[in-house]
Amino acid sequence: MESEKVKKVVRDRYGKVAKRGSSCCGPDTSAKDISKVIGYSSEELDSIPDASNMGLGCGNPTAIASLKKGEVVLDLGAGGGLDCFLAAQKVGSSGKVIGVDMTADMIDLARDNAKKNNFDNVEFRLGEIENLPVADSTVDIVISNCVINLSPEKQRVFNEAFRILKPGGRIAISDLVLLRSLPESIVKNEAYLAGCIAGAELRHKYIEYIKNAGFTEIEVTDKSGYPIEILTVEETLEGTLFEDLKNSEEEMKIINKSIQSITVTAKKIV
Repeated sequence: MESEKVKKVVRDRYGKVAKRGSSCCGPDTSAKDISKVIGYSSEELDSIPDASNMGLGCGNPTAIASLKKGEVVLDLGAGGGLDCFLAAQKVGSSGKVIGVDMTADMIDLARDNAKKNNFDNVEFRLGEIENLPVADSTVDIVISNCVINLSPEKQRVFNEAFRILKPGGRIAISDLVLLRSLPESIVKNEAYLAGCIAGAELRHKYIEYIKNAGFTEIEVTDKSGYPIEILTVEETLEGTLFEDLKNSEEEMKIINKSIQSITVTAKKIV
């Protein structure tokens, strides 16, 4: 699938998720349950705006980021702002968090969440993670949660992350990777693409992208196979991504055997 078409599919579907999320009084209970499964504590989830939690991640990057007071953090694919708001509490008023997302509706939702909840050290910018609206060498740490797999230009994403980081800066990423290639029926399915599956890269290739960008001290933690069944529950916001998916039992078995959640940390040493 061509790069621009991939971006359009992702932008359109996540735009619908943002609109559905912002129109609710609060998130579905299942969204909070999903977030707990993938690594967030009840205390963390209670400390952020309800509307920022859509249960869309595959890990908790702020848990591995070792954030410090006064640091500048950038979140690739910020969505409703969940990880940005957690990071903002850790870097404090002397720090700053920048969330970048290519979906205008998500940016609107995130900005609304920040304003209503008085997060003064958080800023959201509309832009693509392959072309970050951020100056060179201005960020201490880049975080991301299950977003880079959506990009059709993953090498460019890591190159951009390297560009904006200060010397000694670092990345802390949660994402989905493949243990084996997926069949064409899954790869070409738009619902699987927007659902972080069809666009996932083979594990070894994903790590190569990070190395090629210039990062060193790369540490990868393999987690258990991602529980894909939670993404297709209609009551969750994830259901919006898969609303037209008529998945077969065989496809689900293939996905469960092929996809894996990982966390990655690395540094920019120059």
